[in-house]
Amino acid sequence: MTDNPTFPETPLRRFADKRVVITGAGSGIGRATALRFAAEGASVACLDMRGASDTAVVARGGGGRAEAWDCDVADAAMVERTVAEAAEFLGGGVDVLGNIAGIGRFAWTHEEDPDAFDRIVRVNLHGSFHLARYCLPHMLAGGGGVIVNIASTAGLIGQSWSAAYASSKGAIVMLTKALAYEYRTNNIRVNAIAPGFTNTNIINSFLEVPEGGNPRDLHKISTPMGSGEPEEVASLIAYVASADARFMTGAVIPLDGGITC
Repeated sequence: MTDNPTFPETPLRRFADKRVVITGAGSGIGRATALRFAAEGASVACLDMRGASDTAVVARGGGGRAEAWDCDVADAAMVERTVAEAAEFLGGGVDVLGNIAGIGRFAWTHEEDPDAFDRIVRVNLHGSFHLARYCLPHMLAGGGGVIVNIASTAGLIGQSWSAAYASSKGAIVMLTKALAYEYRTNNIRVNAIAPGFTNTNIINSFLEVPEGGNPRDLHKISTPMGSGEPEEVASLIAYVASADARFMTGAVIPLDGGITC
């Protein structure tokens, strides 16, 4: 893997006329994904607590159609209102949902703040549910759609100091499978991607070993191929959401540079 991976200057146009909602669009994987969908012709609703407006401006500057909303995905009422407004902007529906917003941190479980644990689960797991809950009616009314959830290698293998984060991401794996089976006859596909270490802001939350911890534990979750880039995850999300992956549902795909080897 190169330090500065290159990507096609002219992406495919697989999402012309598609209506897309992306959470966590203000930075990292969410931002890269929103820009990728816009570049491929989609109308994109960019949701985040901060930074989404800048992403929408960049998307429009590249010729895409995008708008931004400040939204706390852990707040069900806010999500309901935001999805309704976003669907109206998108032209009356939602074809693709990218559940990318997420938070996390290291902490010894016996020292974890219960409120911090709850907040991580509410953003990561409840947030993914809230967006699915309010986007699914639009997909059902429109005759189908695609949901792509972001899990993590932490939801697939054991990881020290990550009880909240790993629990929430493991639950997203099963949420993905449950939704995929439930809506299999409604032309709605649901899949998850499990990134490993990716160069985003959230990674900074997982680099400082808690006091008394063994730094060797970080080796277990370090990426054999080095850190990935947000654009690489965005590329896989776009593939999974496209007609190229029409026979894929209920899948959980590691994109981890070999962590799960």
